[in-house]
Amino acid sequence: MKYIKYLFVCAAALIIVSCNDFLGDNENPNIPTEASPEVILPNALTSTAASTRYFSSTAGWVVGIFVNAGGYGGWGDVVYYNYTTGSHSGPWESVFDDLNNYQYIIEQTEADSTQAYANGIAKVMKVYNYQMLVDFYGDVPYTGALRGSDNLMPTYDPQEEVYQDLVLTLNEAIDQFQNSEYSNSPEKIDVIFKGDMKSWILFANTLKLRLLIRVSGTTLASFAKAQFAGMETIGFLDKDVVVNPGYGEVSGQQNPYWETYVQNASGTASGSGRSSIASKYAYTFYDGTKISDRYRGKVVYREFGETPIGQLGELNNNPTAPDSPNPVWLSNYKNHVGVLKGPNAGVALMLASESYFLQAEAYLKNFLPGDDEAAFNRAIKESFRYLYEDASGNIGANEDLDEKEEVVFNVDTDLAAYLQENDENRLVDYSAAATNEEKLEAIITQKYIALNFLMAQEAWSEFRRTGYPSVANGSTNPEATFASLLSTSPRADRLPIRFLYPASEFQLNSGNVPSGVSQFTTPIFFQGE
Repeated sequence: MKYIKYLFVCAAALIIVSCNDFLGDNENPNIPTEASPEVILPNALTSTAASTRYFSSTAGWVVGIFVNAGGYGGWGDVVYYNYTTGSHSGPWESVFDDLNNYQYIIEQTEADSTQAYANGIAKVMKVYNYQMLVDFYGDVPYTGALRGSDNLMPTYDPQEEVYQDLVLTLNEAIDQFQNSEYSNSPEKIDVIFKGDMKSWILFANTLKLRLLIRVSGTTLASFAKAQFAGMETIGFLDKDVVVNPGYGEVSGQQNPYWETYVQNASGTASGSGRSSIASKYAYTFYDGTKISDRYRGKVVYREFGETPIGQLGELNNNPTAPDSPNPVWLSNYKNHVGVLKGPNAGVALMLASESYFLQAEAYLKNFLPGDDEAAFNRAIKESFRYLYEDASGNIGANEDLDEKEEVVFNVDTDLAAYLQENDENRLVDYSAAATNEEKLEAIITQKYIALNFLMAQEAWSEFRRTGYPSVANGSTNPEATFASLLSTSPRADRLPIRFLYPASEFQLNSGNVPSGVSQFTTPIFFQGE
């Protein structure tokens, strides 16, 4: 957390008070001490988009999305999993910055009915950020956190209790959206739904569904069962949740995925786009090894069929990513479809495909009434649609797609062909799954495919919860597991299960940081066997 920042704030406050006592009222109108929600909210939402990219990129190394490219060194804890308090601390820092912004909005608007929309949005986004934080680190500062100088050393709350309160916070937000009249229009400051409160209700309810499914197999099962009641009457997302404050090919204003993996606004290629390549494990869900999917494969991977692929921890024989063009293993960036849709594209916080996969699992397990097979098939269709769309939300053209063959993007046609080519493959053909466990495997495996590169943090959480997509314990076959060849994990699957608290916490809040935490033996509470 940014405790140092709080200390500076406190010091500054003391100086201001002293000066005022000596000089009287001498406020500088050009240095505001407060900001309105209208100013803070769009910046906070944009910052959360960047934090989402940060979480996804960090988790991508752990859950088999990408691996180290040949020709690069310094992989250290990435391939050995020998995490320290200095490993992967960025997500912690970035998300607490966002949380402080949302908490400020909540406090400033709590008693103002004209700002009910900003209050509700901030609550939803507070939940969104805290959920990612708990999924990475477990117990976190919560009830005593986000109070600035009033509490610089907050205690850590049990992760189960945090999750439970996050659900209740979503209930509050949904109630506000449903029962408030908005005298101030949020259209200009809402860089996600442009003031569409119905969409915010559906987002909050779908986020609630994600949380409840995640805790349904834990000690919070009875709580989850009670909270499921009536959710279907509110409804769930049928469109992607996308942040776009006006990204463009301008320094400091590019889509954060584009900036990280392709190039900056001046055209300098990103090192992240060349130092990583696709994993052989993830590729098996496209190249016919486990699933044949040349349709999404061609828009997710550049030069599909010839994409450089490797295994995490292979330091000698992994392919070297060519110098140009960038990024070598991701979809053709000139075409602006797939997972990278250009410097002006929005950043997805939640995909419609995930919404339908969540619904499918809820229906399968009788948490909610509904058709699990229909939701499963709709989820795959939504995955095709998202990948086929360009930055404007239109089905992309076929220009420059490696200039090898003419490609016509048609969601319905390609989806039908995909289903036909994988007939009786129970990871695709839901009717071929003989048991509920096989159906769950199909749901989570297809979710993994839909989240590929875009939201690896969610794929990792679902893998830890369910064990899907499946890996072969102890194997070093890159098609059977995404565990690093150089893993030091004593677990049967040779994987880590969490990240460690950052060094800043031990420096500034050492009395409250949980002790004895290990990346191999201290699970997040929803972790399966």
